[in-house]
Amino acid sequence: MKIAIIKLATVAFGGAIGAMLRYSMAAMSANWLGRDFPYHTLIVNVTGSLMIGYLLVWLPHHDDSSEFVRLAVMTGVLGGFTTFSAFSMETLVLLQDGDVGKALANIALTLILCLLAVWLGFNTGRWLHPAA
Repeated sequence: MKIAIIKLATVAFGGAIGAMLRYSMAAMSANWLGRDFPYHTLIVNVTGSLMIGYLLVWLPHHDDSSEFVRLAVMTGVLGGFTTFSAFSMETLVLLQDGDVGKALANIALTLILCLLAVWLGFNTGRWLHPAA
């Protein structure tokens, strides 16, 4: 039980750092690139995907405490920074395992279901709060 609480705290600490990094990146990119395109989301998602891909290779070979580092950095920091990095990693693993159909299904389902979910949430919010 104690180890589980330590792992949760590790993820939470990393997640707080990731969320602050995401906010900072959004603020900086809006100042540099403008607000006419969601550059900040694109930059965060690409950067997070690059980082998680690198860490997939680097961590197992360079860190004796890789479970806690993985929890802090990959799940925490990158999870708070972007969840798209996890999606990218999981899709890559499916492709590397030769599961092209599953990889394509993951891509299609993620895109379609997330767009439907945001649409449903938006319209539910408008229905529940018509004055907003």
